[in-house]
Amino acid sequence: MVPFINDSDFVMLEEGFVARDLIDRMISEVSDTDDKDAFFVVDLGDVVKKHLRFLKALPRVKPFYAVKCNSSRGVVQTLAELGAGFDCASKTEIELVQSVGVPACRIIYANPCKQINQIKYAARNGVRLMTFDNEVELAKVARTHPNSRMVLRITTDDSKASGRLSVKFGAPLKACRHLLEVAKTLNVEVVGVSFHVGTGCTDPQTFSQAIADARLVFSMAEELGFKMQVLDIGGGFPGTEDAKVHFEEIAAVINPALDMYFPEGCGVDIIAEPGRYYVASAFTLAVSIIAKKEVPLEQPGSEYDEHCSNRSFMYYLNDGVYGSFNCIFFDHARPKPILHKKPSPDQPWHSSSLWGPTCDGLDLIAEHLELPELQVGDWLIFDNMGAYTVAASSTFNGFQQSQIHYAMPRVDWDVVQLFQEGLLQPEAEDLESFRTQLSCGSEISSCLRVAPFFQTTGII
Repeated sequence: MVPFINDSDFVMLEEGFVARDLIDRMISEVSDTDDKDAFFVVDLGDVVKKHLRFLKALPRVKPFYAVKCNSSRGVVQTLAELGAGFDCASKTEIELVQSVGVPACRIIYANPCKQINQIKYAARNGVRLMTFDNEVELAKVARTHPNSRMVLRITTDDSKASGRLSVKFGAPLKACRHLLEVAKTLNVEVVGVSFHVGTGCTDPQTFSQAIADARLVFSMAEELGFKMQVLDIGGGFPGTEDAKVHFEEIAAVINPALDMYFPEGCGVDIIAEPGRYYVASAFTLAVSIIAKKEVPLEQPGSEYDEHCSNRSFMYYLNDGVYGSFNCIFFDHARPKPILHKKPSPDQPWHSSSLWGPTCDGLDLIAEHLELPELQVGDWLIFDNMGAYTVAASSTFNGFQQSQIHYAMPRVDWDVVQLFQEGLLQPEAEDLESFRTQLSCGSEISSCLRVAPFFQTTGII
């Protein structure tokens, strides 16, 4: 049986159990009730494994998690315990990250267009590292945060990305020398360069060109007397295994480019801003059908294949595009439903569409689906729902955001503790092998103390 711990929103998964078992358990518990609200189950162990994978694939790069992708407290706390840095874009995100004990030196305020009062907030709270891409931003920072350490964001060729960012942010190479000269005049300290190849990058070589461009800007800055210390290679890393380009393929391009343009020992700290990479596959959403409507398909003169159904159904779910499925509009997502109940082999399938609960006709989740006939109260499961879902969820029409429940396999609990205790050194360990040893009952796991992270959240 999957253990529930103190009836909290956290479950420790013992050996042999996975997050899907928790979903099945939770659905079973409400099956005979009317309390069938949509909910997430988050496998924090998946976040831990992604962290180990990142450190192995990009050993010279320190991840600064992009909080905007998913600001769920459990995710932030887990990554904080693992020693990750954080990419924050606002006062609220900085506040969240610091509330779980992250020091200011592990935060980059990576928003090139900052509000003055939020710059002052960063200054008061010790956050010095921040980005810029224009003269106006330099002038604001010079007035309000003279102790800042600025990183110049440059444009990239993001034409092969699903979400382009250089149309809004970044300075072209031809403008960089002038901006550096302005920074010198204003006595603003420039310490590095950043870029972002765009969301859903499909061409790893874009990273190589961007790193080469950053090297040119480093040279410009050094000629003007700046001491350059930070290279931020941004995000764009895939978070699911069905992505067009795998994470390791991108790493295989980044590593040699770093060795060529920023060789080890050159005195430059290299960071990245992965967001979806960490959380996309960790979140699973369970939704139930709250209403259905049959829509006749047959029309006069129409001909149908004798094996095809001429029935069509509209199903209304208790979460929609104004809630967790906002990723359809904002992140180019195409969520695919999984039936919680396995249909019988002889059950006919029908043309179907899925709709959210609001009164807006735009609240369409998916259409042109082939599904067996479903009933009110049946459940659908959606995998890979962690990136840009809960982050932009609203309460439009009075519908509440789906509740989040966290789970973690005990072996990953142990890994988090080892990081928190400083007993695991990323640069010295084969981390994935170490995790395997723990799962096989290594003696070290039996003598670990409960990490403060879990004590403070009331998990045990």
